[in-house]
Amino acid sequence: MRSSYLQDLTIRLSAGIEKLPGEFRVRQTQYLLNQMQPDGGFAGREGGSDLYYTGFGLRALAVMGELYGDPAQRAAGFLQSQLTGRTSVIDLLSLIYGAKLIEASSGIDVFSGSTSHWAEQVGDFLKTLRREDGGFAKSVEGFASSTYHTFLVVLCLELLESPIESPEKIVDFLMSRKDHQEGGFREIKASKRPGTNPTAAAIGTLRILNALDEDSIQGTVDLIAEMQTDEGGLRANTRIPLADLLSTFTGLLTMADLRAEEELDLKMIHHFVHSLELTEAGGFQAVSLDPAHDVEYTFYGIGVRALLASYPV
Repeated sequence: MRSSYLQDLTIRLSAGIEKLPGEFRVRQTQYLLNQMQPDGGFAGREGGSDLYYTGFGLRALAVMGELYGDPAQRAAGFLQSQLTGRTSVIDLLSLIYGAKLIEASSGIDVFSGSTSHWAEQVGDFLKTLRREDGGFAKSVEGFASSTYHTFLVVLCLELLESPIESPEKIVDFLMSRKDHQEGGFREIKASKRPGTNPTAAAIGTLRILNALDEDSIQGTVDLIAEMQTDEGGLRANTRIPLADLLSTFTGLLTMADLRAEEELDLKMIHHFVHSLELTEAGGFQAVSLDPAHDVEYTFYGIGVRALLASYPV
């Protein structure tokens, strides 16, 4: 059985981390462990633990090879406390993938106490998000299909080893979001321009479905190459002047997936990610003007460093 998109990504990033200096790995690991809450989850910049930030905290620890022992047990307890109740697609993905990471690294089965029909119930919920155009909406109440949330649903189904129904309709939906002038993909039908992150989501989905075509590849390479700013990082779209760490990670990953990473100035990306690292306490900022930090952007920072590890700079 082939591994999932996210499992492959974790393996790739882990291999890159092994090439980085030991002090970097120690510093970032300690930062992540310090961000873990008493209940075993991770919090954002405000409030207590939630699934979204816990997902990023666990992904970062797994990439660093540190998701075992007491942190894994505590995190498993938090995830088990979140098994009941209705949630969003992104929270479901955080829950499912976090559980998979903990099981793979420590052998703890987060779902051992859940009902035997839990995965089926999740699948049924995801079906309610399907829209006539073949894509998936953000919520049951949402009318418009979203490129990003379609990607999230496909990731969830892949992790659950559930069949992806009518994949050709998903492909048709994504192609309807392709921007034939600037290249790349738009998030929703009403979007006026393509962006780095919906484009990364579209390419990721098409890769999972084995539906990438040359036109989509070339358009994506052209768009993302245009997103690099003088700061060195990538911006979300052409109307935003500042580069950010999320767009830098998703854009670099997409270019690497398409074997076009050298269309970017990798040395400048290296400089950009270094400029956002908190070198004493660990962690990463989101953008150059952001004084705060969190586990989400720390995952992106670690991810960019890992992706760059194979290139001399």
